Amino acid sequence: MTATTKISRPNDLSAFWMPFTANRQFKQAPRMLVSAEGMYYQTDDNRQILDGTAGLWCCNAGHKRPKIVEAVKAQMDELDYAPAFQMGHPKAFELASRLAQLMPGDLNHVFYTNSGSESVETALKIAIAYHRARGDGQRTRLIGRERGYHGVNFGGISVGGISGNRKTFGQMLGGVDHIRHTYLPDENGVTRGMPEHGAFLADDLERICALHDPSTIAAVIVEPVAGSTGVLIPPKGYLERLREICTKHGILLIFDEVITGFGRLGAPFAVDYFGVQPDMVTTAKGLTNGTIPMGAVFATDDIHDTFMTGPENMIELFHGYTYSGNPVACAAGLATLETYEEEGLYTKGQELGQYWEDAVHSLIDLPKVKDIRNLGLIGAIELESIEGFPTKRAFSAFLKAFEKGILIRTTGDIIALSPPLIIEKSHIDKLFGTLREVLKEID
Repeated sequence: MTATTKISRPNDLSAFWMPFTANRQFKQAPRMLVSAEGMYYQTDDNRQILDGTAGLWCCNAGHKRPKIVEAVKAQMDELDYAPAFQMGHPKAFELASRLAQLMPGDLNHVFYTNSGSESVETALKIAIAYHRARGDGQRTRLIGRERGYHGVNFGGISVGGISGNRKTFGQMLGGVDHIRHTYLPDENGVTRGMPEHGAFLADDLERICALHDPSTIAAVIVEPVAGSTGVLIPPKGYLERLREICTKHGILLIFDEVITGFGRLGAPFAVDYFGVQPDMVTTAKGLTNGTIPMGAVFATDDIHDTFMTGPENMIELFHGYTYSGNPVACAAGLATLETYEEEGLYTKGQELGQYWEDAVHSLIDLPKVKDIRNLGLIGAIELESIEGFPTKRAFSAFLKAFEKGILIRTTGDIIALSPPLIIEKSHIDKLFGTLREVLKEID
C-alpha cells in the first residue's frame, strides 16, 4: 500500500451526526481513515490499520479492487442513473441473472434495494403481500428471534431482538413475536464450529404457533449465523428443523444473509453451507464489496409468480426505491461477482477455516476471555464484563487495537472479527498476535 500525504482534520466535526457512534468521545479523539488498499486502511497520520472486519462486514474482496474501481468509473461515463419504475437498463437484468445463478433451488428472482435494512423491509412486505395475493390475508404476523439483528427500519427493529436497537424508539410494529436465541453457554461454550447441542431450540416456533395460531403467521426471519449480536452459531440440525416447522404450517422462512452472504462461511451463501433453502434471502454488504450501497432480496418462483396475475398493465407489487438497481451499483455488483469468482473467494473460508479457527481459539487462555465462537471466516471473543460498566472492556480493546494497528468490531462486550476474504496466514498471525497484546494490556 503506497503512502499518502497527511490530511488535516476537515473542520470541527460538529455537523456530522455519526451513526452507531459515541459522537462526543470520537470528536475528542477522531479516528480518521483516508485511504485503503487490499487488507489495509491508512489513517490521516499515515499509519496502516489491518482490517479485521471487512469494513463493516462488507468489503469481502478487500479494498480498492481494480476490476470494481474500473467498472464504476466506466459506468459513470456511460449511464449515471436510470429510473427503476417502468424503465430498465441492461446491467440491472444482467446482474439479477448472475445472482440468481448463484442461488440453489428456485430462488430465481431478485428485487433490488439499497441496504440490508431495506432488504429486510422488502422481504417482510413481500411475505405479507404474498399471503394476501393467495387469499390468505389473515397471515400478517411476523416472527423474529431474540438477539437477532435485521437492520434499523421499523420492520427490522420489530422482528429484531437486540434490546439496544429497540428501547429508544417506543412502539414497534404490532403482530410480532420472537423465538428463543440459539446461545447455550453452559452446553456449548468455547465450541469450534457448529455446536452439537441445541437443535431443539427450533421447536420454540411450535410454541409461538400454538400461542397465535399458525394460520395467522406470515413469515419467520432469522440470520443463519447471528452476527451483530456477537456471532451466535446455529446448533447442528437447528435450521433444518426450523425449515420443517415452517413448511408444516405454511409459513414463509426468510434467511437474513446480509452478513453471511458472498463467501463469509466458505460457500457463496449460508443457504449452500447449511443445505437449507428458505423462501426468501435478504442480502446487501458484500453484493458490491461495500463500494456502492446496494441490497437484494431473492424470492422463489412460487412467491414471484403468485404476484404475476391480473391485467398485464397493472403494477403487481406496490413497492420499490428510487435507487433500486442503480446503474453504478449494478456495475459494481457485476465486477464484484467476477472478482469473487476469479479469485476463488467464495471458498476461501474452507481453505483457511482451520487456521482461522485455531487462531481464534488460541486466545482462550487469557484471563478476561469468557467464551470463543467461530464459523467460516467469522470469530467472536466474548469478554467478561466489568461490573456496573457493560461494554466498557470491549470498547477499551477496540481503542487499544486501533492504536496498535488493527481494526476490530465490538458489540456489547464481544469482539467480532470478519476479515476480507483475501486474508492470508500472515495477516491472521498479525491480527491475533496484536489482539493478544491488547487483551493483556486492558483492564
